[in-house]
Amino acid sequence: MAWDYIIVGGGSAGSTLAGRLSEDPALRVLLLEAGPRDWHPFYTIPAGFAKMTKGIGSWGWQTVPQRHMKNMQIRFTQAKVLGGGSTINAQIYTRGHPLDYDNWRQMGCPGWSYEDVLPYFRKAEDNDTYDNRWHGKGGPLGVSKPSAPLPICEAYFAAAGQLGIPTNPDLTSETPEGVGYYQLTQRNVRRSSASKAYLGPARGRGNLQVMTGAQVLRIVVEKGRAVGVELAGKGLVRAEREVILSSGAIGSPRLLQLSGIGPADHLRDLGIPVVLDQPGVGSNFHDHLDLFVIAECTGPHTYDRYAKPLWSAVAGLQYLLTRKGPVASSLFETGGFWWADKDAAHPDIQFHLGLGSGIEAGVAAMPQGGVTLNSALLRPRSRGTVRLASADPLAAPLIDPNYWADPYDREMSIRGLKLAQEIMSQPALKPFVLAERLPGPNVRSDQDYFDYACHHAKTDHHPAGTCRMGADAEAVVDPQLRFNGIAGLRVVDASVMPQVVSSNTNAATIMIAEKAADMIRKG
Repeated sequence: MAWDYIIVGGGSAGSTLAGRLSEDPALRVLLLEAGPRDWHPFYTIPAGFAKMTKGIGSWGWQTVPQRHMKNMQIRFTQAKVLGGGSTINAQIYTRGHPLDYDNWRQMGCPGWSYEDVLPYFRKAEDNDTYDNRWHGKGGPLGVSKPSAPLPICEAYFAAAGQLGIPTNPDLTSETPEGVGYYQLTQRNVRRSSASKAYLGPARGRGNLQVMTGAQVLRIVVEKGRAVGVELAGKGLVRAEREVILSSGAIGSPRLLQLSGIGPADHLRDLGIPVVLDQPGVGSNFHDHLDLFVIAECTGPHTYDRYAKPLWSAVAGLQYLLTRKGPVASSLFETGGFWWADKDAAHPDIQFHLGLGSGIEAGVAAMPQGGVTLNSALLRPRSRGTVRLASADPLAAPLIDPNYWADPYDREMSIRGLKLAQEIMSQPALKPFVLAERLPGPNVRSDQDYFDYACHHAKTDHHPAGTCRMGADAEAVVDPQLRFNGIAGLRVVDASVMPQVVSSNTNAATIMIAEKAADMIRKG
């Protein structure tokens, strides 16, 4: 069968795009995903997130040694499953700040201001709480309030209030500062991934084929035009209109470089024939680095005890019967936004309150149960790269966020961590918190904090920027997301963000795909 559009990558963007484009029965759409279908129960139940950073549905990659952080290497979870990040994330629905998108416009991306993108956020959304200027109902993506909050969440709000940080009932409004409950990409207390939301209704459409376990080896370019992809075991598959790359901020630049599209010197060093010298491919890479506080609790105030087999079985039964309890929790459904840099135009630190300890890979668990407060600098100045280790399409890429290359990032990240410590030490949390265990009382000096970070920092799983959108000659894609220098090729995912949004990236990535679908259909 001939295809009008081949979408490479079935993640948040690719699933959204395939669902929307295939609404037109005249368009023939092929969606290719390297990972399996999202059939495992852990991909459906909210608390399944706890299994995700530990390897399920992931490529299993890590960063290169981070030279500004004592050469530490960080596990870098990237989804390898239909639905992508929306299938394995903590389901947190945040969009960033309106100024993020206004800044995109000022950076050479007309059509991407907050007022331009807001209709696409609303179009995607089926919100169970709000229907107003900022939120919509009736869209494919379920967005819900948490169904299983714990009393320690309210104590966290009170503790923040004791430091002058207000409680905000809607962290996705035009003024997201403060603490509160995050809304979640859930419907009926089940994960609402892009796969379930957009591909579910598309099942049975004769003009859409979803192929999983499909490893794309390269994009095929003839006479300056992308004409299809080389698929492992199947050879050339042709696209009559466009090849659309939606493999994410790591996967998209990786595949472009494997196709001979990227920094020419790097490609030549690896023996890859240069199709187009485009130094911007894989550059401008940045991510939210996460530092955390873990406290031991005075009792079973979080969900830690449910990690034990017996309690886990009890929780599973409770969920099946009532849709309540630990299994109904995303485990990070509480948080907020505040300032580390008081001169910043809008909040530059994000908090995620983890209802337990040891939830994510590499994070310590408290034997008697604990609570975690993550803090992340939202607008890092450091920039890194995604490059190839070899010409082997199965080899892991060289992922270098270049964390803390800019000293500003280090200073503000540590300020954010100290603010998290202050919140956790407030009187309102005393009935729940026995003592801070990490960083702990022995971490006092700037060097101590640096040393702590170089042993315990982790990614917040928000990579962006590696196929930067813009109107300048160095931009990888134009504001229509068309690849500069190759016809018939478009990039639609978080890699096109000129600057990462000031929050979790999943909702923004779905918005990008919603907007791209309109642009593609309009020609």
